[in-house]
Amino acid sequence: MRKVLVLFAHPKFEHSEVNQALIKAITGLENIEIRDLYELYPDFNISIQKEQEALFEAEVVIWHHPIYWYSCPPLMKQWIDLVLEFAWAYGPGGIYLKGKYILNAITTGGSQEAYQHQGRNNYEIGDFLRPFEQTARLCHMHYLAPFHVAGTHKITDQQLLQKAHSYKEFLLNLRDGADISQFNNR
Repeated sequence: MRKVLVLFAHPKFEHSEVNQALIKAITGLENIEIRDLYELYPDFNISIQKEQEALFEAEVVIWHHPIYWYSCPPLMKQWIDLVLEFAWAYGPGGIYLKGKYILNAITTGGSQEAYQHQGRNNYEIGDFLRPFEQTARLCHMHYLAPFHVAGTHKITDQQLLQKAHSYKEFLLNLRDGADISQFNNR
């Protein structure tokens, strides 16, 4: 059984029914740790040592966040900037994340169709996630395809229940030793 670390960052979590449902679906699952960065660090004063310890123990890491202006919320960006230190995560001696798996679990107000080359945003969602992918590569991690919930502003209750269930099953499969290579085709 793999240890899964979910790094969750949503500055307006109380207003996001979708993210509330996703987090509720995975809360309390064995060997899945959720770190709510806005709850832990409302002052943005991140404990680098605590975060690195959590990363060190995990085999699978998930950056869970909404897409804000085609990127992540500011605390997630600060977390990446501070925690993934030179000579710890990358560069000479930067071996502590080598071989771990990482992916983004994201929500977007825009629909799947909006994130196509012919769509309103002109690019696929993966194109907007390239900086995360490159960060993972720099840290010698295996970047997996994202878990994406699109169209959050128009999602029905039934669709939300299904997405929350899918997220739970997705994490359980990652945790319980499923062949990780299957997650590259998501």
